[in-house]
Amino acid sequence: MYKKKQFNTILKELREQSPLVHNITNYVVMNNTANALLAIGASPVMAHAIEEVEEITSISSALVINMGTLSPKWVEAMEIAMKKANELNKPVVFDPVGVGASIYRTETALKIIENYKPSVIRGNASEILALTQLGNNTKGVDSTISSENALNAAQKLSKKLNSTIVISGATDYIITGELIDKVTNGSPIMSKVTGMGCTATSIIGSCIAVNSNYHVASYMAMELMGKAGNIAEKISKGSGSFQMNFIDTLYQIAEEG
Repeated sequence: MYKKKQFNTILKELREQSPLVHNITNYVVMNNTANALLAIGASPVMAHAIEEVEEITSISSALVINMGTLSPKWVEAMEIAMKKANELNKPVVFDPVGVGASIYRTETALKIIENYKPSVIRGNASEILALTQLGNNTKGVDSTISSENALNAAQKLSKKLNSTIVISGATDYIITGELIDKVTNGSPIMSKVTGMGCTATSIIGSCIAVNSNYHVASYMAMELMGKAGNIAEKISKGSGSFQMNFIDTLYQIAEEG
């Protein structure tokens, strides 16, 4: 749908602005997420301490909230950061990792979206359905449901929160109210590498930091993920080499535009 010129413009802005993206994310993905953001030109910061999240959010261009490894202190830090981001009108992307897998995880996610209304929410189909209380078939970070099956739920959630919803899967969908776009590129190997969805969330965070049209920025982020996945697959022998080649490819795409 969107022109290559827009894609290149966002990549150019990322390199020129090097936006500081504050990630309150999980232990599993911190290193990969930071490297992916550096590869495309953004500046990652991973600050979780309650004592500093408000200050770090204040100097950041976007906030990424990922609830992969929950604990009460981390939830408190997330809420403090999101409240500050809302006060300063900074964009926030929320990744409801594994919502529906436990009562605590579901209650936390529902509280976050109700109280702080993120600019963008990215999840797999089962996570999006769980957020709208329309499904309980989650396996945690894995989805047993195709992304198409969550479209209606995503539209309802988007309208309710006035947010952009991204459903990731074999086909990625970007939904803002009645507007629906999809990204069909990517590699099946991506589902065999931990943290790829979390990486997508953080890349969305970097893109909405430099482009205030959250729908377009989210689309471009998923397009970038898909392009890098396609290229990395061709030069990889398996999931291990894919992980390395994916970061290299992100860097090459960002440099070449």
